[in-house]
Amino acid sequence: MSIVTVQLGQCGNQIGFEVFDALFRDSHCSQGLCSKRENEAYQASCRERFFREEENGVPVARAVLVDMEPKVINQTLSKAAQSGRWNYGQHTSFCQKQGSGNNWAYGYSVHGPKHEESIMNLIQTEVEKCDSLSGFFIIMSMAGGTGSGLGAFITQKLQDQYSSALKMNQIIWPYGTGEVIVQNYNSILTLSHLYRSSAALLIHENDAVHKICAKRMNIKQISFRDLNQVLAHQLGSVFQPTYAEDSSLHYRRNPLGDLMEHLVPHPEFKMLGVRNIPQMSAASLAYSTFTWAGLLKHLRQMLISRAKMEEGINWQVRPPLSSLPLIGKASAHKEHHFNTSLANLVVLRGREVHSADVEGFKDPALYTSWLEPVDAFSVWKTQRAFDKYEKSAALVSNSQLLVKPLDMIVGKAWNMFSSKAYIHQYTKFGMEEEDFLDSFALLEQVVASYGSL
Repeated sequence: MSIVTVQLGQCGNQIGFEVFDALFRDSHCSQGLCSKRENEAYQASCRERFFREEENGVPVARAVLVDMEPKVINQTLSKAAQSGRWNYGQHTSFCQKQGSGNNWAYGYSVHGPKHEESIMNLIQTEVEKCDSLSGFFIIMSMAGGTGSGLGAFITQKLQDQYSSALKMNQIIWPYGTGEVIVQNYNSILTLSHLYRSSAALLIHENDAVHKICAKRMNIKQISFRDLNQVLAHQLGSVFQPTYAEDSSLHYRRNPLGDLMEHLVPHPEFKMLGVRNIPQMSAASLAYSTFTWAGLLKHLRQMLISRAKMEEGINWQVRPPLSSLPLIGKASAHKEHHFNTSLANLVVLRGREVHSADVEGFKDPALYTSWLEPVDAFSVWKTQRAFDKYEKSAALVSNSQLLVKPLDMIVGKAWNMFSSKAYIHQYTKFGMEEEDFLDSFALLEQVVASYGSL
């Protein structure tokens, strides 16, 4: 089944290019450490999901590119064409001459209705080229105006028009120090609207990705492209093909559906975080060896201690004892910043994958009391290595990982709102103060729900 990617705004288009490039490079990598037959099956499965063939034989990304300014889209189309490996399709992009000025309301209330028909027609054309549609993967930022405002609008229209197809939004969480003065407003409006129309929000924090670039990749002058390549690696490690549950010969056909089924058991909980291990520079990788026991021990501790990467893990954090009474468990959580999970998916790739022991992720103490570990934990595997790593593991977690950053961003937005700062920039495009209050109420409920796990 195929996934149609919608790239929105500068951020969405730049990340989208890196994602498709990473997927293509990995699927055509000669270092897959598996048989030729298995490698061909892996390539075919990747191609079905993310690419379609054109007459000249060059694979074409199943994607629609949208921005309100032409510069980034033109650069993205040019880079894909120059790669010589894959390309974007003709007539799959939409751009205008005027951006959204970092104003969510302008993207949502002005650009959205004005350009809805043109954008939805492009998406429909791409959908019609799929033999079978798994769903939509929507890449966007939540700090600016086009990605956030127009992105929220388009996601809602996709839900209206394709209600039975799954929508997953990949969202870039802004730097805590701030890129845009109104980023907290844009963020709460984006999140609250997506919570109503998307099946799941896959969130990457810029601060965390920046630390990975500095500490793990040893990059001195970190560019947006460096950040985007780390993001693309993490997304590829989740979305590239893995075996179906009952087979070591056939790859699963509906990755989005399987992901939602495993990770989103309740519509009130749809914020997903990604961790992967190992992640390092090519120079370091050449001198490194890994064991499944070591990788999974680190990944589990990253999960329970809320670590963003394998460096600086707090090994003092321990799961509360399952035998503790509820009050004791709650205080243990608070004291050690233990991260309670609703659901976890571990994706394992590489040599001797079937010998990997994931029992540590099945501990009932890791999960909320109203889900059994057998329902809360899943593992996907393939012997085919990913992106030159002999062994690698990714974790997609629906847990309390994002409660603190969400609570902080809601608090900052509320402080601005209570003093009426910059509200006029939104109300002049048709928004009302009631719209802000609705967003605050919804997100405060999300924080409370995750906090109660």
